Amino acid sequence: MTKRLLAIGDIHGCFDALRRLVEFVEITDDDMIVTLGDYVDRGPDSKRVVELLRQREANGKLIALRGNHDQMMCEARDDRHKVFSWTAVGGVDTIESYLRDSKEPGFNAVPASHWDFFENRCRSYYENDTHIFVHAGVHPDVPMEEQDEMTLYWERIADNGPHISGKTVICGHTAQDSGWPLSYGHTICIDTWVYGAGWLTCLDVDSGDFWQAKQNSDETRKGHLDQLEQ
Repeated sequence: MTKRLLAIGDIHGCFDALRRLVEFVEITDDDMIVTLGDYVDRGPDSKRVVELLRQREANGKLIALRGNHDQMMCEARDDRHKVFSWTAVGGVDTIESYLRDSKEPGFNAVPASHWDFFENRCRSYYENDTHIFVHAGVHPDVPMEEQDEMTLYWERIADNGPHISGKTVICGHTAQDSGWPLSYGHTICIDTWVYGAGWLTCLDVDSGDFWQAKQNSDETRKGHLDQLEQ
């Protein structure tokens, strides 16, 4: 199998969906994966999700982006005034996933290697010659090195035209409750609401093929971006 560049949308602690997706796509050590952030919150197994991704990133086969939920978790650890806002959007599920296998209380149950992953190994964006990968969004008229964090982590997808680089933007963050990726041609969103009634999506960014897996069933399906309604 030839080497592929694969993007995976927001996982949100849904380890079972991630495991099914890896098997369905037949991901190998030759493939490079870009994960778009939001590894934690809402789903039941954030710890196992982060551990799997952390190991692949350490082996040089994964480029991990930081999502707003990952950022909120780090901020809640450092500022007790931000704990409530984080737990209100799924943080309780995340802490419970760590407490199941630890005798340490609260944030102390999170291994140092996982904090290092969030803070030092995850990136705010990634780009190659043809694509820009970002958790949330980009200002179309601003070079990537000048984008602000609010846009990169929080901006909801909109058809604001192509980026000045001419590169295709691959993003997550804005959950598509239809369960299907959203494509504007110049921008493609692959957050397909896995923690709800949707799917976890993996996109081959060069071919346009995508694969999807459910969290709470064995369902999988495959499609192509050209098949999506605009």
